[in-house]
Amino acid sequence: MTNGSTGQRRVAAVTGGSAGIGKAICEELLAQGYDVVSLARRKPAGDHPRLHSIEVDLADRAATAEAAADLTRRFEVTTVVHNAGVIRPALLADVKLEDLDALVALHLGCAVQLVQAALPCMRAQQFGRIVLLSSRAAVGMPTRTAYSATKSGMLGMARTWALELAADGITVNVVAPGPIRTDMFYDVVEAGSDKERALAASVPVRRLGESADVARAVRFFAEPANSFVTGQVLYVCGGTSVGSLAL
Repeated sequence: MTNGSTGQRRVAAVTGGSAGIGKAICEELLAQGYDVVSLARRKPAGDHPRLHSIEVDLADRAATAEAAADLTRRFEVTTVVHNAGVIRPALLADVKLEDLDALVALHLGCAVQLVQAALPCMRAQQFGRIVLLSSRAAVGMPTRTAYSATKSGMLGMARTWALELAADGITVNVVAPGPIRTDMFYDVVEAGSDKERALAASVPVRRLGESADVARAVRFFAEPANSFVTGQVLYVCGGTSVGSLAL
């Protein structure tokens, strides 16, 4: 499949594409005809003729720089979806600055590196789609100092890039998931536990999210036809970002 405005083949780079939300994003974009390159510590399971893999620890800036150079040497990337992330929960008194530094590198620095690498191709084609995966935690959540700080930082970064890149035909948007049933979620909440059931009951739509819910939102922002939407944040959170008051 091709970019609607350029006739070029659509190539999407997806970080953290080997599992969870990233895997669902890769599958969604493949179904839409993209060539997809997963950048993650592990290769995605399964085989698809348009699915490619670069194995890299994206928290390592030097390794990310090498991977970004390899990516843009091999592929004409015009869509970047930065999904890779970790939580590292801790109450304020227990926050470690090395955890904050690691999440800055992964959530923010990695996005800068990959988008900088892809920009020449996007600008040459006068077309690009950048989607950053933030979190409902960007509006605040206990034990999420480092996570919330860096995920909310994505919002300001995306709005800035949206203004800088709009004239080049490049849109920049953010998808912010709420509680999604992934391995990372179950690292914090025990599967089948009372805590999981109580959390699902507290979501306004009365269920936890699925990776596919997020992938469909990413697909919307990635679509070539959606060129009039930039600098926006879409919370895919079952209503949890709105807030509620039980009376």
